[in-house]
Amino acid sequence: MALVFAGVCSHAPGIVGRADQADPDVRDKVYSAYGKMAAALAETRPDALMVVAAEHFGNFFMNNMPSFAIGMADYYEGPIEDPGWLGIERFVVPGDRDLSQRLITEIMGTSDVSYAEEWKLDHGIAVPLHFLTPDYDLPVVPVNINCQGPPLAPYERGWAFGESIRRAADLVPERVAVIGTGGISHWPATPDSGKINEAWDRDFLDRWCRNDRDALLDYDDRSVYTEAGQGAFEIRTFIAISAAASGAPGTVHCYQPVPIFAVGCTIATYDLSAAA
Repeated sequence: MALVFAGVCSHAPGIVGRADQADPDVRDKVYSAYGKMAAALAETRPDALMVVAAEHFGNFFMNNMPSFAIGMADYYEGPIEDPGWLGIERFVVPGDRDLSQRLITEIMGTSDVSYAEEWKLDHGIAVPLHFLTPDYDLPVVPVNINCQGPPLAPYERGWAFGESIRRAADLVPERVAVIGTGGISHWPATPDSGKINEAWDRDFLDRWCRNDRDALLDYDDRSVYTEAGQGAFEIRTFIAISAAASGAPGTVHCYQPVPIFAVGCTIATYDLSAAA
């Protein structure tokens, strides 16, 4: 069965945890875009949702930091953070161990990937699920790309990983949806938290919507760090989704720089039916 849905969205903890501090009109635009993405996702009737995120030292740390990892469990608990801080109550979301194992096996054919039979979901996955599957009833396959602890995998490897995800999704009988979550420009947990480089973000999203492989891979971590902050290393998750979309054109449904959320909030999808 072919991949049925591909998109990206922001996952900053402030989107929920500091919702009361944002301009209500701007917040409502962001929330409305998440709601429309949730509806579009549901229309594709997925059997499972792969969430490609950047894990924030909740499960993986410097003593054990895989470049790419996939969960392989029957269920996942979250959020790992304090619910009062994040604004999301504790939840349990179903997994699909058998599907995960089959996806991992296929992905291993073309990309090196680790797997984890235990995984506590942090805000990188919890925030998107809060909006996209608020009943936590859609089976999830969590996926991590290391965007935290250098050395980070080259952007080309992130693209290859996305191609491997697409290949695997096309080989299993289930209907698989995939979303990437992350920044774009942001400087989390630094004195510059709240800073957003809107021009950089919009240029990246233009490349993303065109699904321009060469342009998306024309980044290096030094310039990304300088212009868009260490949080922008998370573009690896967006790039993986571009590769998984196999040339499909993209649409940005929402981009709102929200300093109190510490990120330019982004909701975007690919039209898989129009892939080249």
